[in-house]
Amino acid sequence: MKSLTRVSVVAGTAASAVLLLSAVPAFAHVSVSPEGVAAKGGYATVNFKVPNERDDASTTKLEITFPADQPLASVMTQPVPGWKAKVTKTKLKKPIEIHGEKIDEAVSKVTWTADGKGVEPGTFQKFPLSLGQLPEDADQMVFKALQTYSNKEVVRWIEPQQKGQEEPEFPAPALALSAASDDHHGGAASDDKDDADDKAEAKADAKSEGKEESASDSSDTTARTLGIVGIVVGAAGVAFGVLAGRRRSS
Repeated sequence: MKSLTRVSVVAGTAASAVLLLSAVPAFAHVSVSPEGVAAKGGYATVNFKVPNERDDASTTKLEITFPADQPLASVMTQPVPGWKAKVTKTKLKKPIEIHGEKIDEAVSKVTWTADGKGVEPGTFQKFPLSLGQLPEDADQMVFKALQTYSNKEVVRWIEPQQKGQEEPEFPAPALALSAASDDHHGGAASDDKDDADDKAEAKADAKSEGKEESASDSSDTTARTLGIVGIVVGAAGVAFGVLAGRRRSS
């Protein structure tokens, strides 16, 4: 009986351990997600989210490498307090054409370096980028991320997710692309388009006001001319009447 009891205890302990291990959540990793929509062939603002997974070190550097087979002509950084951004460009083997303009270089890497405390334990930081034009013939863009800690440790988030397989230990950030939109604009580009529309509307209003003012000035000039003619005619009539009166008197 004692042996059976011991076996039961050991088995129960092992089962509990398995349950505990399976209940432990997967470690957070560097990821990328769009603000709104990232449509094929369009523009988008995306955020690279960097959590700190260490208790005794801060994240002080992030390097994002862009896929060489999906070159982007436009990559813009947004200032992040406490961090300095560096954009690295590379010559393209085959130039690409964007909006009728040939582009012979594209951004290959963006590096953020902390000039302060960095991403401290128990916190995370977002690093925004404006990207375009996104690929038209792909469902996603896979980036490679290197996360450097203050203790010189480097975590390489570079393993692509294979379809039908479990998530790798160090998955690379992947940006899912939605179906192409009609105007092929999104994020920052939409704002630019709205600004252009507002400027065109303001210009049209100014032109319309100019025409109205011109018509008003013309009307005023005509009225003044007619008034002067009326005064002259009236004065002539008075003079004629005076002369006629004098002739009758004589």
